Formats: sequence, structure tokens, C-alpha cells
Amino acid sequence: MTKINCFIPAESLSGVANMISELQANSSVEHIFLPKKLVAEAGEKARAFSFETLTGTSVVKRIAEASEEVDYVLLLTKVTSVKLGQFAMERMLEVAESTGAVKVYTDYYEVKEGKLATHPVIDYQEGSLRDDFDFGPLVLYKAEALRAAVKNMKLDFEYAGLYTLRLKVAQQGDLFRIPEYLYTVDETDTRKTGQKVFDYIDPKKRQMQVEMEQAVTEHLKDVGAWLSPDFTPVELKPSDFDKKLSVIIPVRNREKTIADAMESVLIQKTDFDFNLIVVDNHSTDKTTGIIKSIVEKDDRVIHIVPIRQDLGIGGCWNLAIHDSRCGMISMQLDSDDIYKDETTLQKVVDVFEKEKCAMVVGTYQLVNFDLQEIPPGIIDHKEWTPGNGKNNALRINGLGAPRAFYTPVLRDVKIPNTSYGEDYAVGLAISRNYKIGRIYDNIYLCRRWTDNSDAALDIVKMNTHNTYKDRIRTIELKVRQKQNKQVI
Repeated sequence: MTKINCFIPAESLSGVANMISELQANSSVEHIFLPKKLVAEAGEKARAFSFETLTGTSVVKRIAEASEEVDYVLLLTKVTSVKLGQFAMERMLEVAESTGAVKVYTDYYEVKEGKLATHPVIDYQEGSLRDDFDFGPLVLYKAEALRAAVKNMKLDFEYAGLYTLRLKVAQQGDLFRIPEYLYTVDETDTRKTGQKVFDYIDPKKRQMQVEMEQAVTEHLKDVGAWLSPDFTPVELKPSDFDKKLSVIIPVRNREKTIADAMESVLIQKTDFDFNLIVVDNHSTDKTTGIIKSIVEKDDRVIHIVPIRQDLGIGGCWNLAIHDSRCGMISMQLDSDDIYKDETTLQKVVDVFEKEKCAMVVGTYQLVNFDLQEIPPGIIDHKEWTPGNGKNNALRINGLGAPRAFYTPVLRDVKIPNTSYGEDYAVGLAISRNYKIGRIYDNIYLCRRWTDNSDAALDIVKMNTHNTYKDRIRTIELKVRQKQNKQVI
């Protein structure tokens, strides 16, 4: 008979009573490991286990040691209330046996403010390297794969133990999602997605980020996708362009913010000539009229209305950078945002000229519509290092803002014609061979308000975005593996 060990880090039995009862009745369950204080009331299969820091390597190793004689390990990865659905344990085991997957996870329900809601997750792929990938809190590991993963762990972590386990297990087989709602948990984090997305840059979590980077770097080396810190220097050729820099603003229906954005460009003080290219993607509000009124006052503004009707933000960017009036450097400004002060462009160009890079990324500040700072404030992406940034970039969800590019390189790479993740895809592609310069002073104000496209996404839209970025990473992973083989 198939044997399973279950590891449940609960604060009390009340929140997991249903699950404990189901597991006790399941003939495949060998032991149920719980904190010592809960064992006496949990039934005959209950055993004491010290979870300590659940995310640490030490806990993962002890789980492996306690599971030498079983076929599967059921793990609750966070302390939460859990209720199993009808035959949930049997279904997870059936799928694991049928597919041979090394890890099985499922969609689930969550109770938010007393109401039951669905929480679908997404399919895992090679590029699903984010350390915050959502498997849901209840997962089933093939014990043999878990034990092999632990044997291959080279580093001891306080925070990256479960992340390392996932990466090591993924090298052995499939991580399989069951698109069925097999359990219910209580959701206590009811913040909007626009707030949660910045959790990882919290300075208090810096050590966690260091560990996660070490873990993914080791994984990339294991799978042949790690890139050495070598760069092709860029020789800037200003004589090939009429302008040294062009600011590019793709826009559609931003009548409340477009004038502020454009004005923040036109007040810039520089020792070079620049222009502003606004790609007006068929706005239906007052945006077009506002742009035209500014064009009439300042001949540095170029107003482009695409002929095509199928362009996303990336497509608008392609239109601008391939325009003959585009400058040697192409610099991003979202139509919601503004540059912090009149020195932003000069600071960016200075980095290009000093470091011979193909891309420069700055630091930004989150503000509300009235430009007042909102948490978490400054976003500096200091996790980027010259030696390993190009590898760590495959783990994180973005590179920062504002972004500027050496136009000839950007014309060669080209930007995916999407309205989400296109900047990340380009950054990954450029980082393979070229240096990305960084500015850690705040030079950009990122407005968060109700009309932002990513301020408060529902779970379905968030999953769509994450699936796309994981696909970008999968493509990039394969490119880097191929590039390494060619070098060898």
C-alpha cells in the first residue's frame, strides 16, 4: 500500500480538525506530524515535530529524514486553517501516481472576510522561477524526489529552504497542477494586488532576497542556464542621430495625467538635445486634444497616432524607436507618471556615457495621485548586482523604472507587442550580452491611483500576467541554455 507522511504546522487543532480527521481515516497515511503541544489530542497517527522556521533548510532536511519509509509527503507550507474537500487526499494521490509527478498542487477555495472565493493557481513551467510562485499552501511531494533534492542541497538557508526544495525537485520531473478546488483555507492578507506585488523589496526582507538569489543561481548552474558576468561594451554613436535622447510615452485615454507626464519631460535641463515622442494609441477621451495643444507650444514634441489598431504598449514602443526622429537613447515614461525633477534625463545619459551599457534602470518612488508618498515608498531594486544581476533577473518580477535603452540595441532586440511584461522581456534579452547600468537615486514618481492598469487585479488577471512572465522566463532560460552550449 502507498504510504504518506503529513506535516502540519498548526497553531491549534481547531483550524485543522477537519483535515486531521480525514488523514486519520485514510489508510495510506502513515504519520501526521504536528507541533508537540497538539499531538496528544490529534489521534493515534500523530507524531511530534518541531517546525521552527518552516522555510529553513533544516526543517526540509528533517522532513526528508522522517520520510525514509514512505512514498509521498503532504506538506502544509504555512500556518493557516485548512478544510479538505471531498476525497481531496485520494485525488491528489491518484494524480501523483497516474502522472509520476514529483510534486502535485491544486486550485483551492479561500474564505475572505467571511465569504467563500475561488483561488485558481497556474501551471508550472521551466521558467516559473519566481520564489513567490503560488502553489497554494497544501502540496504533495513524491518522497523519493524530496529525499534526492535534500541530498543535492549545497547550502543551508533560513528562508530559502522550501524554494530550494522546489527547484531541486523540479530538476527531477513534473510539478503538476490539478485544476480542481480540493481544499479551503482562511485568507488573512486582504490587501490589493498592487500592494502585495512590492512585498519582496521590503528592506526588512533583504537577507531573504540574498538567500533566494543564491538558490536560483545554483539552480541555473545546475540546468546550464547561468551566465558569467561578461559584457559586450556599447560604443555610443551620437553622430548617427539628430537627437541624443528621445522620451517615449505610449498613451491611451489618460486625460487626467498626460499633461503632467509631458510637462515633466519638457522642463528637463540637459547639455544635449532631446525630443518627446508621444504615441497616442487611438484615445477616445480628451487625451488627443491635450497632446495637440502641447505640440502647438513646443516643437520638441512629436505626436504619433498609429495606423494599426492592434498595438499594445510594446507595439507603440516599436513604432517610436523605429521612427527616424528617435534619438540615440530611448527613455521610458508611463502616461500616469512623471520624472522627479529636471535632472532625470541628464543623470541617465551620464550613466550611458560612463559605463558603456545598453540599458539603464533608475529608482522610483510610489506616490498617490496627488504625488504624496505611499508604502512602500522608494523602489530601488538593490538586489541587482553587476556580477549576478542578469541571473537573478530570472527570479524577480521586474527590473525597475525608469528604463532607458541604447536605441540600436533596442531596434535589434524588438519589444513584444503586449501591454504587460514587454519591458521585462526586453530587459532579460539585453542582459544576456550587455551591461545594464543602475541609478539608485530616486529619479521617477510612479503614480498609484484607481485607473492604474495593475492597481487592483482580480486573481484571474493576476494569473494571466504571471503565466505570461513565466513564459518569458521559459523562453529566456532556453535561449541561455542554447547560448551556453554554443560557447562550450
